[in-house]
Amino acid sequence: MRIFRTEQATRAAAALTLAAALAAGAARAASPLETAPVSMREVGETYAAEGVVEAVRQSMIAAQTQGRIVELAVEAGDRVARGQVIARIDEREASQVVATAEAQVAQAEAALANARVNFERTRKLVAQKFVSEAALDKAQTDYDAAKAQVAAARAGAAQARTGKGYTVISAPFAGVISARHVDLGEMAQPGRALVTLFDPKDLRAVVTVPQAKLAAMARPIVARIELPTLGERLDAHGVTVLPAADARTHTTQVRLDLPDGVKGVYPGMFARGRFTLGEARKLVVPASAIVRRSEVTGAYVVTPSGAIVFRQLRIGEAIPGVGVEVLAGLADGEQVALDPVAALARLKRGDGASTVAAK
Repeated sequence: MRIFRTEQATRAAAALTLAAALAAGAARAASPLETAPVSMREVGETYAAEGVVEAVRQSMIAAQTQGRIVELAVEAGDRVARGQVIARIDEREASQVVATAEAQVAQAEAALANARVNFERTRKLVAQKFVSEAALDKAQTDYDAAKAQVAAARAGAAQARTGKGYTVISAPFAGVISARHVDLGEMAQPGRALVTLFDPKDLRAVVTVPQAKLAAMARPIVARIELPTLGERLDAHGVTVLPAADARTHTTQVRLDLPDGVKGVYPGMFARGRFTLGEARKLVVPASAIVRRSEVTGAYVVTPSGAIVFRQLRIGEAIPGVGVEVLAGLADGEQVALDPVAALARLKRGDGASTVAAK
């Protein structure tokens, strides 16, 4: 009984929604149909090049010493501060190396102290004519060798302490962990990547442009960055043309700097660069007049007699702030309905219906 009542409630809600939609369509159909002319306009001619977003500062942080990973403090997607600990490697072996090096320093310093005492004693004996000058020369040589041995031992100890410091891996700059390449308990090796870190505040889009198009661009180069995934269109803060070309494809990479504060952008995201080439006359229709039905694109044309005709179109690129370029299907001066839903409602009422394919 409860299931039956639920089905009845669902059907009633659907009926109310349909009735509301029909009422809204009828109201829109009864209001005056707003139209706009299709016109030839001077618009900026552009070229679109596809590419990806990359981080200006991105680092693949690798191990500098060998050992088992005993701590992993981050996961992919985590934000880290500069100097924050990312991972730790077992330091027991490194600690033993440091202890051995420090013992060698102590041994060398003891040998140096003994050599110094022997040198001073020999010098007094030579002054008193008890030993020869050759004994003094040997004592001097032993003393110098002991000093060199102490310097070498201290350098070895410093190197051992530096190696021990490599067991703690920290973030070189503040950013976001984009990937973690190891798991807890694995063996780290010098040069093996542990995590990938990037700075989300400094991003750019890298696109590939044919050399012929690059030569046709206006100077200075003006570009916009399109991020279709986010629905964003942004002015590039800077444009850098790399001074190199691919010999096989005859293309050049261009870097477009993203403005600060764009949320949801990360390296590897698809991006499109749109470059201004100059001015051109194009047939433009308002974007609100475009209708998309599955694979068919068109618009509702209002004839001088007031009849409404659905016209299939072949369109070009969208022109921000202007409309959409029409390649075929409309002529300069024709009127199109700005509210396709209201135009369709009038057709269903019998005000006129026809479909003409694009030429």
